[in-house]
Amino acid sequence: MEGVTVSHTSKLEALIKDEGVNNVIIAIQKPNEENRQHVVEVCLANGVKVSKVPTPKSWINGEFSTKQISRVNIEDLLGRSPIVLDENRISNQLTGHTILVSGAAGSIGSGLVKQIARYNPGKLILLDQAESPLYDLQIELGASNSDLNFEVVIGDIRSAERMERLFDYFRPNFVFHAAAYKHVPMMENNPSEAVLTNVLGTKNLVDLSKRFEVKKFVMISTDKAVNPTNVMGASKRIAEIYAQMANKEGITRFVTTRFGNVLGSNGSVIPLFQRQIEQGGPITVTDERVTRFFMTIPEACQLVLEAGSMGEGGEIFVFDMGESVKIIDLAKKMVQLSGLQLGKDIEIRVTGLRPGEKLYEELLAKEENTIATHHPKILKAKVRDEDVAQLEAINTLIGLFETQKNDEIVAKMKQIVPEFISNNSDYEKLDKK
Repeated sequence: MEGVTVSHTSKLEALIKDEGVNNVIIAIQKPNEENRQHVVEVCLANGVKVSKVPTPKSWINGEFSTKQISRVNIEDLLGRSPIVLDENRISNQLTGHTILVSGAAGSIGSGLVKQIARYNPGKLILLDQAESPLYDLQIELGASNSDLNFEVVIGDIRSAERMERLFDYFRPNFVFHAAAYKHVPMMENNPSEAVLTNVLGTKNLVDLSKRFEVKKFVMISTDKAVNPTNVMGASKRIAEIYAQMANKEGITRFVTTRFGNVLGSNGSVIPLFQRQIEQGGPITVTDERVTRFFMTIPEACQLVLEAGSMGEGGEIFVFDMGESVKIIDLAKKMVQLSGLQLGKDIEIRVTGLRPGEKLYEELLAKEENTIATHHPKILKAKVRDEDVAQLEAINTLIGLFETQKNDEIVAKMKQIVPEFISNNSDYEKLDKK
């Protein structure tokens, strides 16, 4: 082209070797994900630095500066093809309505808020107890969505009185419930708090949604609720059960969405590795065999909206998370992308599995199978029916918070969720041998 040779990416490795290339810049804005991954993998294998040109939206006065070129990050390497959404269906459900998002300042909650804002809701209510992150989100929304009608509410889902006031005042049409405690080791040490937030907090919102005739309630769950090996996963499974059973009465339709780890979410492994790399290491991996499913925040939130719009009530939707990734391989690639050499500039240290941690995550329980939906990345899980005795047991579990006796609380959780078998935890003693 104009005297300059243009080569296909299939010849990249030969070009690197023949021309002594030490830096590759990806300039195309929306490359095919497989092609981008191929380019990055070839560069990493040959010790070549990979950079990318930012979106034209960030160019200064419409002009590109070479100083804006940035390193390719791990999210670019793990990203997948864009999701195709049923925009009309989602728009019909959200446009002009009052939408409540609990946990709005969190990774998934804030991602949902930004996605929902595109559909012109009548009012968007941002609920969270985290004051500073909520303030940051408020500033960001005000700057990027000047026409958005939104309200910030600081409140705790565990407070029935505060939540009742919120529902009575705003009368939401749709609820997206993303508020939860999610860190496995912390909840293993504090089961009463896992019950209070993940179970009682969910119960409060579910009960109020029925009472105030919310049209649809979408619960954000986790793959750790499948055959749980820890308190956190079991608490989310119990919350799922309560929401599912609530679908049998009243007009509110309760839908659950379940997916794996989200790239770059608060407290996830990638921000941890990034901090460890910036500090010179070591990078800590609990076990060389550990694998996890990953999804980007926008991708997860888009699928939540799609699943929420298609749900008729009582379903648990499972997302296609792609291939599982070895955490230690993830760490190695992040070291390479940072321009460091493993074993020379930084090391990886294996620390041992944490209490309640699984080697491999699952998206479906043993008693479940899946049914296809119209969307190729969303499956419907078929789960066993629960009975009224479960509701009584859940109320008893919540009452055990007063005792602060961890063994009693966890034993009751195991009764409600028989497949909850502890792993690498003090609570293994409570499992039937």
